[in-house]
Amino acid sequence: MPALIDPISHINPTHTAAWNRLIDQAARAQQLSIADYFSHDEQRYQNFNFSTSHVQANLSRHFINESILADLLALAEDCELAAAINSLEQGLPVNFTEHRPALHCQLRTSSTQTKEEQLAADCRSKMQRICQQLHSQQWTGFSGQPITDIVSIGIGGSDLGPRMAAEALTPYHNSKVRVHFVTNIDPCDLEHTLAPLKPDNTLFIVISKSWGTLETLTNAKAAKRWLTDRSQQSDISKHFIAISARTDLCEDFGIDEDNILPMWDWVGGRFSLWSAAGLPIALATSYATFEALLAGAHDMDQHFFNTPHRHNLPVILALLEIWYVNFWGCSNVAVLPYDHTLRLLPNHLQQLTMESNGKSVDRQGRPLNYASAPVLWGSAGTIGQHSFHQLLHQGTQLIPVDFIVPLNSHSSNQAQHQHMVANCLAQAQTLMDGQSSEQVKKQLLEAGYSEHDAALLAQHKAMPANRPSSIISVDKLTPETLGALVALYEHKTYAASIIWNINAFDQWGVELGKTASTTIYTALQNACAGLENPATQAACQALTPPNIKPPTP
Repeated sequence: MPALIDPISHINPTHTAAWNRLIDQAARAQQLSIADYFSHDEQRYQNFNFSTSHVQANLSRHFINESILADLLALAEDCELAAAINSLEQGLPVNFTEHRPALHCQLRTSSTQTKEEQLAADCRSKMQRICQQLHSQQWTGFSGQPITDIVSIGIGGSDLGPRMAAEALTPYHNSKVRVHFVTNIDPCDLEHTLAPLKPDNTLFIVISKSWGTLETLTNAKAAKRWLTDRSQQSDISKHFIAISARTDLCEDFGIDEDNILPMWDWVGGRFSLWSAAGLPIALATSYATFEALLAGAHDMDQHFFNTPHRHNLPVILALLEIWYVNFWGCSNVAVLPYDHTLRLLPNHLQQLTMESNGKSVDRQGRPLNYASAPVLWGSAGTIGQHSFHQLLHQGTQLIPVDFIVPLNSHSSNQAQHQHMVANCLAQAQTLMDGQSSEQVKKQLLEAGYSEHDAALLAQHKAMPANRPSSIISVDKLTPETLGALVALYEHKTYAASIIWNINAFDQWGVELGKTASTTIYTALQNACAGLENPATQAACQALTPPNIKPPTP
């Protein structure tokens, strides 16, 4: 094997002068309120407003001022972030543990100057041809009927990103085909999806770079059986498309060479929606819509590569994450899109953030002596307001929030959309301002409560305040703004990884579990023989079918 050569500098952030200054800054900031920052700066809202060509972010509701921001920017400089961004742009092997570059940005440029850009352009031409055939109903199944339903089978980045984008672009859906997604190895996922479908009109897209992903191949084989039970083996080619790096294995499966699109090892799974894995997005909408999605992401790439750090939105968001994780002890962040079609965005960002930066050793293989990626979670507003927002407002953990909101809706019911925007702003305001026990007590006394009861109840109803949040907005959710929004979080994740001195592009924690599951599956078929872990051995025996007892009625 070739030697591991890392183009990124190895800098422990805790050894920098800026890190030590930020420790002092955090101690001072924790004595203040966010409202104090507004009182000291009449232009605060404008001063902490950041814009790109498609995305705006207001960060005024955070525990930052110009002095803190200067030290955060100094930390980025101390960690040589600018050089690392250049290494990503130049296609250097930033994923050095796997001897690979991370070239997802080259998937969303119209340039064909590099070999990879030309490969991506050729792939897009093939995608365009497939879209034209399916949308014009020229692609027919074994009975000669046009394809009306497409089932995308994949997992991880082969599912989360494409599923999220296809859902987010619902207003752009075409009427010729319906796209469904299957990811879980639980047979119910595929069976429930196929129940209302007809084999004559169904096309499967199987997405697996290695063509060896257990969940995906298990579902693909089940889909193949469903089809061949109702047709002839020779008809497989009319009903399957493969997206994979293993053309040979796809052909062995029975898929025609013309229906195989490439995947490359220089694109990580969590970035694959920009590749041929994005075909379900193009089929659900149109090929032109997919191109617009790429264009929006490319615009954000240019912003990230060319904008000074003080005005670089992905960099600033990364620095805020560092600020709260490493200097405030935050272990969670919430992403709350106030748009129903964006409800799957937190799922995609969860993989992006936690698979990329969920690391415990630095680029030199040494255990980290500081925290890395937080847990990311969320759901669509206003749904969360009636469940977990309680914890955001009154819980014991400080959880920074990203509110994401389109200012205009695709719906003609703008009045109802304004209710949603109002709810978003109200949540941000309440997190920031809270409500003191004195304010609540006064209200209760005015409502007729006794002094004793008002004092007691006020403690329960008071809101602590000073819960930081960002409001990230787009004018309207379009393919371009969606592309920019997703790329924003991609670049934020990379920037944070550089300051944490970790590799954002490998995922060894995912691989070990896959290997273990294969061993355990074999044991389940053989009376649990060969298992060394005593807990797994006992669980295997308990879960082997003869020992499974039906639930008590």
